[in-house]
Amino acid sequence: MNCLNILAETAKNAEQAAQTAGDGTVPIDFIWQQIISLNILEALTFISFGVVCLFYGWRVFRILVIISFSLLGLVLGLMAAEKISGDSHQIIGGIAGLVLMAVLSVPLMRWAVCILGAIAGGVLTSSVWYACGLNENYIIAGALIGIIAGGMISFIVFKIAVMLFSSFGGSALMVVGMLALLYLYPDTTEQVQSMVFDEKWFLPVALIAPTLIGVCVQNKFVKNSAEWTV
Repeated sequence: MNCLNILAETAKNAEQAAQTAGDGTVPIDFIWQQIISLNILEALTFISFGVVCLFYGWRVFRILVIISFSLLGLVLGLMAAEKISGDSHQIIGGIAGLVLMAVLSVPLMRWAVCILGAIAGGVLTSSVWYACGLNENYIIAGALIGIIAGGMISFIVFKIAVMLFSSFGGSALMVVGMLALLYLYPDTTEQVQSMVFDEKWFLPVALIAPTLIGVCVQNKFVKNSAEWTV
């Protein structure tokens, strides 16, 4: 239950960050707070799980889809319950949302993968927009380009959607874990914080580079595994 409370707080913070980001500002402060809240064990877990997703996501993509949509349902359920009945029924709402989205993702697996591929595309293109120093008030335009492109590619070539969203997810987990470790190490705390806040290219490059590597590696593995089917 404590985990649900933590997720509820995270969902509340994310909603507040989205509201404060209404002027187009990227919520770097919110992202950074989530990174530095990790301890060593959590950071290492993020890195380990991220490596698996990055290189072998094509093997376990069904499980990744169910987990992703379960977490999405959990957060949406927590937020909906808070708005409807306050904190008293938040846990029930979170569990209901988790179960509902997990169950729906199984028969709608292909649609779920395409949605995740579109989301990955949107985050990646908005990251490029941010890295190039373009007007943050219109960063949604960069995200929409990626969502449309990622969604179209996902519907046309399903395997690319699998490789894209699993590589992106693995890259995000690895980056968060590595930055958390660097922050915990006294000699690099100030340097990594400075890079995150002062260098706009740093986070996008740290996210995009492993994603591209993961897609290339997974594509090679898929070609050499004729028995893999989607």
